[in-house]
Amino acid sequence: MRPQSMGPVIAALEGAGLVSGAPDPNDGRQTLISLTDACRKWAQEGRAARQDWLTRTIQARLSPQEQDELAASVALLKRLVDD
Repeated sequence: MRPQSMGPVIAALEGAGLVSGAPDPNDGRQTLISLTDACRKWAQEGRAARQDWLTRTIQARLSPQEQDELAASVALLKRLVDD
């Protein structure tokens, strides 16, 4: 996305109360954009809903043995990421 295209996007996000802008103290020509508390809450609620859905789906569709295998797989994936 080009910098010129960001203006309308930021304006829409500001209008929705999801971001706020403040002048950059080091460069008055720039604006620092921050998420609002409302945006953080919205993102948290969405994340919680997805996690709840995933937990319920795993419990409903996988056997206890498959759930154990999945948990072991997650541990292996974490080890790959941490290296």
